[in-house]
Amino acid sequence: MTVTALLTTAQLLLVSVTLSHGDVSQDSPITLIVFNSFENTNLTYPTTVAYRGILLGAMRRLQASDHSFTFKTREDDNYGPFLVSVNGLAGTEKDRTYWELLVQSADGAMIWSDVGVGCYIPRDQERIILKFRKY
Repeated sequence: MTVTALLTTAQLLLVSVTLSHGDVSQDSPITLIVFNSFENTNLTYPTTVAYRGILLGAMRRLQASDHSFTFKTREDDNYGPFLVSVNGLAGTEKDRTYWELLVQSADGAMIWSDVGVGCYIPRDQERIILKFRKY
């Protein structure tokens, strides 16, 4: 193949990817909801996530821009970042409490995420619910 043919093929692939996935430079809006099931309170934070970006990145960006939202993670060798606390409230083994990750899609369907904040890739308009609860 000539250089021109390779460049043309590469350009076609780029156009194909862009058309099938939209504008990869555009962040997608999501909503992060922090729900404390013991006090029946919730806080809502609008934010964005990069194209195919992970939830952890969106949370870090939110924490940097909105000082009313804070969180801490702990690195697990097998499973990656583990959400420890949100807005100063940490789960404990003694109290049998933890932060659960739920996702509500744009069509209203609710799912329990089978991955954590370091692996979950939010979609456009999703509501990410961080729920403090007992196990």
